[in-house]
Amino acid sequence: MSEPALAPRNALVGVVVVWATAFVATVAVGIFVAEEWRVPWMLVVFGGIVLLSFAVQLWYGHTQGFIFRVASSVTGALLLMGLISIGFGIAALLPS
Repeated sequence: MSEPALAPRNALVGVVVVWATAFVATVAVGIFVAEEWRVPWMLVVFGGIVLLSFAVQLWYGHTQGFIFRVASSVTGALLLMGLISIGFGIAALLPS
C-alpha cells in the first residue's frame, strides 16, 4: 500500500518558474542578440521553455493535471514572450 504524501509540492510554483525563465531568456535575447537574429533565437528559447516545462512538471511527480500544468506553463510563456517581443519590435521601429 502506498503512503500519501504529507506535504505535496505546490504545482503553481513549477508554472511560475517556467514563466520567470521565459521572461529572463526573452529579455536576454532582446538585449544581447542583433535584430536580424532575434526571431530565430526566440524560437530556440521557446523550444527550451517547452522542454523545461515538461521537466519541471515531471519532477513534480503527480499525474493528475499534468497536461493542464504543462499547457498553462507553455501557453503563459508563449504569451509573455510575445508581449516582450512586441515591445522590442516597437522599440526597433522608433528612430534613435
